[in-house]
Amino acid sequence: MKSPKLLSFISLASVLLLSFSSPLWSEEKANQLFGAKLEGTKGVSKPIGSYAKGCLAGGVLLPETGPTWQAMRLSRNRNWGHPFLIDFIIDLSEKAKEIGWNGLYVGDLTQPRGGPMTSGHASHQIGLDVDIWMLPPGRLDLTRQEREEISSISIRSADQKNITDNWTDSHMELLKAAAKDSRVDRIFVAAAAKIDMCNKAGEDRMWLQKIRPYYGHNYHFHVRLVCPESSTKCVTQTPTVNELSKGGDGCDENLYYWVSDYFLDLMKKPRDPDAPPPRTVRDYVMADLPEECEAVLNAS
Repeated sequence: MKSPKLLSFISLASVLLLSFSSPLWSEEKANQLFGAKLEGTKGVSKPIGSYAKGCLAGGVLLPETGPTWQAMRLSRNRNWGHPFLIDFIIDLSEKAKEIGWNGLYVGDLTQPRGGPMTSGHASHQIGLDVDIWMLPPGRLDLTRQEREEISSISIRSADQKNITDNWTDSHMELLKAAAKDSRVDRIFVAAAAKIDMCNKAGEDRMWLQKIRPYYGHNYHFHVRLVCPESSTKCVTQTPTVNELSKGGDGCDENLYYWVSDYFLDLMKKPRDPDAPPPRTVRDYVMADLPEECEAVLNAS
């Protein structure tokens, strides 16, 4: 008869063995699987899941260059999106022309089949997010190599509390045009830029509710679209902007928290080296995503 101590050891060993053989430990990371796909799937375009946990079926490629835009950092292969997003980008680039820019430099949309990315964004997973550079285009005939080497401009001061001379009235007009588009759910931008817009908006200001302050968005602004009406597998972010708009234009005291010493010091605080690292989108395996994403990943 085995001793209680031996039985306890065997039980513990069995649990550990099962743990290390489970998908959480052994399955390849979803960002590596989706990041390896070079083309989208065929068929109807469908955003599946949420902006930060999902995938994209039938993704469409934003052309590298158009009359009023250029896609940047082509080596990343992240200029894919739902047709809803592609149409919006082209429309906004034409608006940019109307306000005096040559068009837009367009940053990341999503990967060919969406999903978690190997670097950068936590969201941008279902083809409804896009980053628009703050740099007004000088030329729209940049080579592939030039698009890798050129950088955007920061519209926020080093202390993160103020805007710089790089921020102009035309930037505000561009964000205002985007925010007034019914396809847009919200726009993320540096808090200092929203504060300036709040101060200058005048009586026409409800569009400001869609402008959401967010840390790190000083070289680009991030536009997120609503789920298209036909997309039954798309998960809308809550609260929606319509719900948020009941609270006004978002220019209240909560906005100034983003430029407070307390918040900025919190962002600089190093992570406790003894604390377990948080689980992020880089750790997702396929079991973490909607089950339909398995078919999207494996489609020929």
